[in-house]
Amino acid sequence: MELYGQQSKSIPQKIIIHLIEILLLWLSFSILFQNGGDWITNHLHIRNAQEGNDRRKLIFVFNIIIFLRLAYMMLFLLKRKIPWEESISVPFAFAVYYIGYSLFVLPTAEPFGKIDYLAMAVFTIGCVLNSGGEILRNRWKRVPTNKGKIYTQGFFKYSRHINYFGDILWVTAYALVTRNWYAASIPIFLFFAFYNAPKLDQYLKEKYGKAYDEYARKTKMLIPFLF
Repeated sequence: MELYGQQSKSIPQKIIIHLIEILLLWLSFSILFQNGGDWITNHLHIRNAQEGNDRRKLIFVFNIIIFLRLAYMMLFLLKRKIPWEESISVPFAFAVYYIGYSLFVLPTAEPFGKIDYLAMAVFTIGCVLNSGGEILRNRWKRVPTNKGKIYTQGFFKYSRHINYFGDILWVTAYALVTRNWYAASIPIFLFFAFYNAPKLDQYLKEKYGKAYDEYARKTKMLIPFLF
């Protein structure tokens, strides 16, 4: 599935993605606050801890923020073509977050503590790195004199794919809120560093040549100053 180099508004694909996302949010709400949670815990034979309501509220707030960020990115920032396969794969990936973390938090009854405030900070930083980086890059690209040049400023001067690093942070924050060790399986299986980032590196190298080689030589791929 070719993701880079083709520009299109992809309106039908975006509509499908958002409709599926809204359905996933409704399912998440049902699991967290309505009978959906009871039905699932009864069938899976796990505890449905009613004491963890504040923690569930935080998970759902995270869900809403991620949904709004994705909507803004697709409507105002994303210029490339969205293949039809991606209109299914993107909602599937977010189903892992919306539904997966809603399930993982069900047995958790622990009151809020330092880890949860840390998770809120990590979530905020991840969102800022991801969306903030994209917004700054979009503004830079709209300047006529920057046409045809590679963007290496803002957050992207700290890593070539700082937006993917931001994704890893906010996904990890979800896992921290659930206080469920099984939830760690979701951020562990994020594949940005092993698929998306190298694939995008190849495209950018072909597009910008030596300018990208120089950028890659002095800038880490994913995690600032480390990797």
